[in-house]
Amino acid sequence: MSDAAKPDPADAASVLEETLVLEYEFDAPPGKVWRAVTIPALRERWLPDCDLAGAEPESSIPGEEVRYRLRESEPPFRETQVTFRLEPNDAGGTRFRIIQTCDDRAKLPRAANTNCCLMRAA
Repeated sequence: MSDAAKPDPADAASVLEETLVLEYEFDAPPGKVWRAVTIPALRERWLPDCDLAGAEPESSIPGEEVRYRLRESEPPFRETQVTFRLEPNDAGGTRFRIIQTCDDRAKLPRAANTNCCLMRAA
C-alpha cells in the first residue's frame, strides 16, 4: 500500500466541459431556420426569454451560427451555452446542430470529503 498523494478527481473534473450535440435535418432552407433562431418573436415560441440568461446572443456569425447563454430556473441556477449551427444540406434543406456546453462545474461547491491524502503521525 502506498501513501503517495493521488490527484483529486474532483479537481480533474472541474476543468472538463460537458457537451451535448443534437443534429437535425430540416426541409426548410437555411435562411428560414436562421430567422427562427435569431428573431426574438419567432425564437420565443420554442426558446422563451425566461430560459435565457440574456435575451441577446453572446455571439453570432450571420447565417451560420448563433450562441446564447441559458440559465436553469431552479437552484443551483447553472448556466450553459447553447450554439445553433446551420448549414445547407444536399437536399436544399438545412442541417441544424444544437451544441449545449456546460462549463461551470468549477463554480459548484465541492464535496467536503475530497478523499485527499492526510498526514499521519509517526
